[in-house]
Amino acid sequence: MGDLKAIVDRLGASLGAAEGQPEPLDGGITNRNFRTRFGGRDYVVRLPGKDTELLGISREAERVANRAAAALGIAPAVAAGDDECLVTEFVDSSPAEPKQAVAALASALRRFHESGTQLPVTFWVPDLLDEYARIVGELSSAYESTRALVRRIAEALPLQSPVSCHNDLLPANLLATADGRVMLVDWEYAGMGHRMFDLGNLAVNNEFDEADEERLLEAYFGEPSTPGRRAALALMRIMSDAREAAWGVVQSAISELEFDFKSYASKHFERLAQAARDPRLEEWLDAASA
Repeated sequence: MGDLKAIVDRLGASLGAAEGQPEPLDGGITNRNFRTRFGGRDYVVRLPGKDTELLGISREAERVANRAAAALGIAPAVAAGDDECLVTEFVDSSPAEPKQAVAALASALRRFHESGTQLPVTFWVPDLLDEYARIVGELSSAYESTRALVRRIAEALPLQSPVSCHNDLLPANLLATADGRVMLVDWEYAGMGHRMFDLGNLAVNNEFDEADEERLLEAYFGEPSTPGRRAALALMRIMSDAREAAWGVVQSAISELEFDFKSYASKHFERLAQAARDPRLEEWLDAASA
C-alpha cells in the first residue's frame, strides 16, 4: 500500500487534504480502485495493474476518452490523472439494469461515437489477438481456432472509418445515477474502433436476447433494424468473446490480482465456440458483407 499512500499524498496538493483512509472498491479485475476523500469531496482513485500496457491499454487514451465522455454527461469527471493513477469524481450511483436502459445506453454510445473524439490508439480485436499471441507464446487449439474465426469476421466487417469507442461494456461498467442517468465507467480500453463492436460487446456481456438486440439497434440507429445490422451484431458478439477469452489467457500469465483468469478465459472460449457452431454463421457473414 506504500504506492497508494505516496499517490494520495501527492494528490492532496491539488485536490485538497486527504481525509480518512482510502476505501477499497470491489469489482476490478485489472486495477485497484479506492474511494478517497480530498478537500471535502469523494473521488475514485484507480491504480493500474501490473503490465497493463501488454493488454492493449493506453492510459493517455483512457484520460482523453473519459474527459470527452464526461463532457457529454455519460461519465464521471476526471479530476487528475497520469500514468500512475486516474482520479474521477465519485458519483452516487448503483449498477444499471441494462435491459431496462437499452435506449439510454444506445444514446450514450451513439453520442460518444459521433463526438469526433480522436484517441491516440486503435482498438481492433484481430490485431489484439495477434499481439496477445506474441506475449503468451505457446497457444492452445482453442486460441488458434478463435484467431481464424476472428479473421473471417474482420473480412466481413473491416475496420473502416473508425470512431471513438469504449470497448469494455461489462455490467460493472454501467451505472445508474440517483437522478436517473446512465454513466459508463472504466475507459481504459478506449480506442478508435468499430461502432458495431461496442454494440456487440454490450449485448453479449449483458446477455441481451433477440428482442433486446432489436431495441438496441433501433434505438442506436433511429430506425428499424436490418438483416445486415442484425448479422453484424451477432458477429461482433463472437468477436467480443474472442477478445475476452484471449484477455483471460494473457492476464493469467501477467496479473498479480487474485482472480481465476483461466476459468474466465474458458468461459468465453466455450461461449464463442457455441456461437461459432450456430448454423446461421455463414448467413451472418454473407449479410454483414453485403
